[in-house]
Amino acid sequence: MSNPMSTPGAFSWVELMTTDPEAARKFYGPLFGWSVEQAKGFHDYRIIKLNGQMVGGMMAMPDGTPPGTPPSWGNYVTVATVDETCQKAKSLGGKVLFGPQEIPTVGRFAVLQDPQGATIMTMQWAQM
Repeated sequence: MSNPMSTPGAFSWVELMTTDPEAARKFYGPLFGWSVEQAKGFHDYRIIKLNGQMVGGMMAMPDGTPPGTPPSWGNYVTVATVDETCQKAKSLGGKVLFGPQEIPTVGRFAVLQDPQGATIMTMQWAQM
């Protein structure tokens, strides 16, 4: 497959939202051989790399996260246009739980929920 960040339909990023990013780094780094480094220009976001290639991120739970929400991994799927994907998801019985929203210099994303309740993120990458 070509670059997943430029291939609509491809899983292109994984992201951990956790109560303790440093503890997560100490666990997942040795477990999978990942290096985890602070992202430049993004407060409290860490980039996960495997063999020097960016494969995901880790961050603290955002302000406003409901109490008791457990840490979780999320998957991003590349799309050509986030807004159109959101409309299509709604037409197929899904919901848009968050977004679409811009992440400066990264792209535009949204969180979708399928009719059975499973969630997934979509990403229209800025320039990858």
